[in-house]
Amino acid sequence: MHTSQEPLGSLSATLRQRFAQIGPVWGRDINTHRDLVIDAYSPLVAAARDEGESFEVAREIAYGDHERQRLDVFASAQTREKGSADVVLFVHGGAFLRGSKSFNGLIYDNVSRWFARQGCVALNVEYRLAPEAPYPAGAEDVAAAFTWALKHVAEFGGNPRRIFLVGHSAGGAHVATYLCDPLLAGLRDSAPAVAGAVLISARLVADVLPDNPNAAGVRAYFGADETRYAARSPLTHAAHFDTPLMVVVAEYENPYLDAYGAAFFERVLQARQHAGGAALKRAPRFVQMLGHNHTSVVAHFDSGETLLGDAMLGFFSA
Repeated sequence: MHTSQEPLGSLSATLRQRFAQIGPVWGRDINTHRDLVIDAYSPLVAAARDEGESFEVAREIAYGDHERQRLDVFASAQTREKGSADVVLFVHGGAFLRGSKSFNGLIYDNVSRWFARQGCVALNVEYRLAPEAPYPAGAEDVAAAFTWALKHVAEFGGNPRRIFLVGHSAGGAHVATYLCDPLLAGLRDSAPAVAGAVLISARLVADVLPDNPNAAGVRAYFGADETRYAARSPLTHAAHFDTPLMVVVAEYENPYLDAYGAAFFERVLQARQHAGGAALKRAPRFVQMLGHNHTSVVAHFDSGETLLGDAMLGFFSA
């Protein structure tokens, strides 16, 4: 497979031009533009998959009793034999109402496949959805999946002290909530520290603004009472986020998600500049993926473009 560190570097010139056209108008018709992105990347991800797997996949492992509390584990034979590998626990998006860990057999498997190719143990996590499972159920599922990982990743060659939580969109909200919301403090206090977190295009503020295309999902998950939204938003609690952090946003985001990501980064940075102790002084990282949109920022994994993946591996090893 040809690899590139250029944004959209695995796409044809025609598709890069099309992405450039939809970028500035991404928010006007997110569903149509999302489907275009999935259609563009799926053949590339399928080609990478069909070249021959260099790793094994353990599917539909239960980390809880609910039918959606399932995860897949990707790990190569070499990683299993060597052991002590970094672990990437990925939590997909879906506006709190929808989504699956394997949307079409390719997306979001592609994220875990790419990290498994790099020698990591990669976990692809599914979780309960609203309205059946409202706030803070998603964060509780992240905690449960993390607990499962602590107990079992060594069986796949992973290091339980090197588990990195990665969340996209709603999944990023769940990861951030688990790591800084006071309501989840009991779950955090009873577990070892997370090695690091990457929040990709995460919904870090619960809002139902008129131009939020996913306002219905926010209401379904965070509740009908908007006076509770601030207390339930990860951004409110960012100063208490004491896990090594990398924030990623796309150049063309769903409305406000880039601003929320930047604000979260700033608050964590400011809190750490005034905190004591070497562990808390590690500055967070902020990455804007130029040319990318809310969907392509994860759909491009394992397509040949490695810019974000390489940056994440650098964050893991820092």
